Amino acid sequence: MAYKKNIMEEEIVGKTFELMKATEAAQATADLGLFTTNNLWILVATTLVFIMHLGFSTLEAGFVRKKNVVNILFKNGMIISIGLLTYWFIGFNLMYPGANEGGMFVLPSLFLNPSPEDMTAAYADYTFWSDFIFQAMFAATCATIVSGAVAERIKLGPFLIFATLFVAISYPITGYWKWGAGWLDALGFYDFAGSTIVHSVGGWAALAAIILLGPRLGKYTKKGIRPIQGHSMPLAAMGVFLLWFGWFGFNGGSVLSANPELVSLVFTTTSLAAAGGAIGAFISSYVMFKTHDLSMVLNGILGGLVGITAGADVISVNGAVIVGLIAGLLIPLSVTLFDRLKLDDPVGATSVHLVCGIWGTLAVALFGTCEEGVGTLFAQLVGIGSIGLFTFIFSFAVLGLLKATVGIRVTEEEEERGLDISEHELAAYS
Repeated sequence: MAYKKNIMEEEIVGKTFELMKATEAAQATADLGLFTTNNLWILVATTLVFIMHLGFSTLEAGFVRKKNVVNILFKNGMIISIGLLTYWFIGFNLMYPGANEGGMFVLPSLFLNPSPEDMTAAYADYTFWSDFIFQAMFAATCATIVSGAVAERIKLGPFLIFATLFVAISYPITGYWKWGAGWLDALGFYDFAGSTIVHSVGGWAALAAIILLGPRLGKYTKKGIRPIQGHSMPLAAMGVFLLWFGWFGFNGGSVLSANPELVSLVFTTTSLAAAGGAIGAFISSYVMFKTHDLSMVLNGILGGLVGITAGADVISVNGAVIVGLIAGLLIPLSVTLFDRLKLDDPVGATSVHLVCGIWGTLAVALFGTCEEGVGTLFAQLVGIGSIGLFTFIFSFAVLGLLKATVGIRVTEEEEERGLDISEHELAAYS
C-alpha cells in the first residue's frame, strides 16, 4: 500500500509540475502576444504621424501663393529628414537620458546605442526602435510649424540651419523636462501628447521668427491690412483632413500601448474636439466677418485638435467638445490680434499651435481627471511659462544671430518674383 501511495504521489507531483510548466508557457505566449500587439500599434501610430507631414505640406502649400509652392514643399521635405537625423544623433538621448530624474539639463551621449534588453518587454511594452521612431516623428513636427509661419520671405539656408539647431537642442531639452522625467514632471505638469511640448513649442519659435523677419511686402499698408490669399483652398482642405487622420496616431499612439479602452477614448475625444473646433470657428468668424470663411474653419479644426492633445486621455467626451469649441472660437480672434500687431503669419500657425496649445494645456486643469497633485492650474501655468520662455529665447537668439550675420530674409526683388524661381529655379505649375 505504501508503495502504491508513493507512486500516486509521484504521479500527482509530476502532473502538477507539467501543469505549472504548461501554465508558464501559456503565460509567456500571452505576454509575447500582448508585447507584439502593443509594439505593432506604436508602429502603426508612427506611420499615421508620418502622414501628418504630408498634411502640413499640402496645407501650407495651399495657403501660400503659387509662386512659393516649391519652396514650402522643399522645406517640409528637408525638415522631416533633418528631424530624423538630429534625433538619431543627439535628440533622443538628450530628451530621454534615463537616470537623471527631476533635472533640468543633461549631458547626453551621441548616437543611439541600445542594449539587447531594449528589444524586449524588459524595456517597455514596445522595442527601443519603436520608441525612437515614434518620438522622432514628433520631433520634426515643431520645425514644420515654423515653416508655415515664415513662408514666402525667409531665406532657405538660414531657415534650415535654424531648424537643425531647434530640433537637435531646444525641442529635446524642454521635452525632457516633462516626458523624460525632468523637473516639470516632478512638479506635476501634465501634457499627454504635446499641446505645449510639441505644438506651443513650435508656436513660440514661429512667433520669434516672424517678429525678426517682418511681414510680407504689401501685407500692412497705410490703408490697413491687405489680405494675401493662398492659391489653392482644395490643397489646404486636403491638408487639414490628412492632419486629422494623422492625429489618431499622434494622440492614440501616445497611450504607448494598445490598451483598448484608453485608445478608443483618445480617438473619440480627439475627433469630438476637432468637430467642436470647426463649429467654434464657424460661429466666431461669421460674427466677426459676416461671411463663411473656409480658412478659419479649417484652422478651427486644427485648433480643436491641438487643444485636446494635452488631455485627450483624461478629459471626458463632453469636456472634449467644450475644449474644441473654445479653441475654434479663439482662432479668428487670435488671427485678428496678430494682424493688428502686424505679425504676419500666412498659415495661422501661431494662432493654431501657440494660442490653442496654451488653451489646451490649461484645459487639463479645468476639465481633466488627473490624480491629485497632477495637472493643477499652478503646474500647468509653470509648464507653459517655462517651456515658452526657453523656446522663445532660444529661437530669438539663434535667428537673431543668423539675421546679424548671413541675413534671414530674401531681397524685395526675390520676394516679388517668388521663392520658387529665386531659390529653386523651378515653378510648381507650368
